[in-house]
Amino acid sequence: MKRLILAATLALPLLAQPPAAPRERTTKLMHLKYADPQAIQTLVSQFGVNVIANSPMKAMTIEGFPDKLMAAEAAIQQLDIAPKDIELTVHLVIGSDKPAANAVAVPADIRDVITQLKSTFTFKEYRMLDVLILRTRAGSAADTTGILDVSMNPPRLSTFSIRNATVSEDGTTVRIDRMHAGVRIPVAPTQGKANYTDTGIDQDVDVKEGQKVVVGRSSLEGPAQALFVILTAKVL
Repeated sequence: MKRLILAATLALPLLAQPPAAPRERTTKLMHLKYADPQAIQTLVSQFGVNVIANSPMKAMTIEGFPDKLMAAEAAIQQLDIAPKDIELTVHLVIGSDKPAANAVAVPADIRDVITQLKSTFTFKEYRMLDVLILRTRAGSAADTTGILDVSMNPPRLSTFSIRNATVSEDGTTVRIDRMHAGVRIPVAPTQGKANYTDTGIDQDVDVKEGQKVVVGRSSLEGPAQALFVILTAKVL
């Protein structure tokens, strides 16, 4: 009997403890400097918070328990970083079966690539058409155009554009989405308006920094000629 009374006495303090107060959900407003709030909304919500993103205001609200808010806030700080600048260089090279007058020799920095092309294709001559340099910020679209022949009216144009470019986490590889590189050739005008036909290459491509990549080839004004696109990337 004494043992039963003692056990009941020891249990009384435990029974007398008040229940733990429920955790309260709170809301926090976050201002972003670089990242698009809507672009990272899904990632942030994975930390157990409710997220409302507003891209025009560069802001987002996160709502949840304090520990979840801390984790989400830390994730936002990792995602909201300044995007890297990228420099893309595209060499437009023509492979041909016949020598061309006033042909421009390929520069020394891509001669090793031309040697590889000669071992793969049967073209007798490779000459430089144009070099275009495009500087942009990761996550942005960009384009540039060059004039190939000022004596023509309208002139032939070289073109290079990308839909988006991103840099790998280790900073060594550039991912290019919807790249287009080629030549715009004028055709018969309509009602005094210049018309062009586009030839070139459209492709997604990964380029390691400093690496010279032959993105592809495209026919150019007949089967006796082909346009080759050689791409290099640099993270600035």
